This record gives sequence, structure tokens and C-alpha cells, in this order.
Amino acid sequence: MTRVAAVDCGTNSIRLLVADCDPETGELVELDRRMTIVRLGQGVDRTGRLAPEALERTFAACREYAAVIKEHGAERLRFVATSASRDAENRDDFVRGVLDILGVEPEVVTGDQEAEFSFTGATRELTGREDLGKPYLVVDIGGGSTEFVVGEEQVRAARSVDVGCVRMTERHLVVDGEITDPPTAEQIAAMRADIEAALDLAEKTVPLHEARTLVGLAGSVTTVSAIAQNLPAYDSAAIHHSRVSHDRVREITEWLLHSTHAERAAVPSMHPGRVDVIAAGALVLLSIMERIGAEEVVVSEHDILDGIAFKVAEDVEQA
Repeated sequence: MTRVAAVDCGTNSIRLLVADCDPETGELVELDRRMTIVRLGQGVDRTGRLAPEALERTFAACREYAAVIKEHGAERLRFVATSASRDAENRDDFVRGVLDILGVEPEVVTGDQEAEFSFTGATRELTGREDLGKPYLVVDIGGGSTEFVVGEEQVRAARSVDVGCVRMTERHLVVDGEITDPPTAEQIAAMRADIEAALDLAEKTVPLHEARTLVGLAGSVTTVSAIAQNLPAYDSAAIHHSRVSHDRVREITEWLLHSTHAERAAVPSMHPGRVDVIAAGALVLLSIMERIGAEEVVVSEHDILDGIAFKVAEDVEQA
């Protein structure tokens, strides 16, 4: 077993996993997993730049994570940055800050690389499950982008498209600096049209309709599962590998789109940082399910972080 640390810095959140990994057997023993909502992508879709306050929130989380990594004595750290930092003109400020705090340079990965990490993390432990047909379609609904990956044991096709819960919220639901609460029918229709156009784009590369099992990743999907189960608090064990039917996803999405901020915030399993963006994330999930005719989504708590950790462990073994 190799002790490694993986950081995934996305548009909405930054997450850390410290784990002992055996890349040959696919065994991963989790030592510490945590998530902080930093909204790094705040305003990026509009300005093309990372906001100073968003960078400072991210660097504060990095300082916390540096202490955790040191405490556990991880042999190697890999820091992967995704959608927001790919898009930003001033991403060099972000790179320098992370390097100063954690001692490693963030890798601003492509959408295809992000998709491969997500697929590995989500499916490695599904091997041998006779109740889940192949190929899998893994969808990672992030803040700024959504990754689509089809494959069996390995990735067969992948595509990243620029629809995510933060990007859709900022693009369609913000008027004069304020989020419409709840959104109008026209706003919802515009958001849905944007998502459908992105699905058309994804389908040019990824055979979405060949999938026999839909696997959903990241906070929008896990939060929908928590709501579907009426959990009294966020519970990773209850959420991991839960199944949510298409009808239940539709009911929850409709409620989220027509609820107020206060009503969403009152959901006991809802992270405060997701209250304003969860409706857009749920709509992305529902649109995907309707496009491919999925009767259910299998929800995974294991995702890009786990894929990064396995890759780090493999690199250590081969060194």
C-alpha cells in the first residue's frame, strides 16, 4: 500500500483525499476525505478571470489541507485543477499561490484527463457487479463543466462540455447581481436549452445511448440522492452506491427549481454552499437521464479524487 494525497480543485469546491492505495488490487483505504466550498469559479464565465476573494478562499483551504497532508505523512501529493482554472486569464496567480502553500504545482488538466480520472475512481470498485450492466456512462457534474465517459474496464470515449451548476446559475439565473429566487419559466427554459445543446455536443464524441448503467458523481448528484432518501444529515455511506429513479430525480428537480432559498437551505442534508446552485445541477442530471432514457442513476461518492489517488500510487510504484 502506498500513502498518497490527492486534491481536486473545481469551480465550486476544493477536495482532499489522503489514502493508502494498492493500484494492482484496486484497494483504497481512506484516511481523510474532506471538501470545502470555495467557489473559485465565481464570475469566471462573465469576466474570464479568477476573483481575488475567490483565490483567497481557495488558498485558505489549501493551508488547511497542507496541515492534514503533513499530519498523515503522505508520500506523494498530486493537485489537479479543473474547469475554472482552465478558463481564467490570471490562472498564473492561482498556480503560484498553490505552489507556495503545498509545494506542488497544480496541474490544469484537460477535460479528457478529468474524465479519465473520474471514470477510474467511480468504476474500479464496480468490477464484478452482475447487477450493473456495461458499458457504464459516468457523468461528473461539476461547477463549471460536466464530463461524460463511456467504457467498460477502460475509457472508450470521453467529452467535457461547459455546463455545470455554477456556470448555469450565473449564466441564466442571475439578474443585476442577484439570483432569481425562484427562477422564472423563461430562465428555466433558457437553461434547459443550453444543457440540451451541450448534450448534442457530447453525443458527437460519446455514444451516450449505448450505456447500460448511468453512474453519477459530484455534489449535485450526491445531494439529490440525500434528498431522495430524506436523510437527516449528509451521510456518505448511505449515499454511496444508492440508486435514484428517474421519476424521483424529476420530482426533486421540479421542487428545487420552484423553491425559495430558505426552503432549500432548510433541507438537513444540503451543504450551505450548494443552496444557490443545486437546482441547476439537478436539472443537468435530469436532462441527461431523459436524453438516454435512464430509469435510474447509481450514485458514487468515489470519483475524480479516487482516480487521482490511484494514478499517484501507480506512479510511485513505477518510479
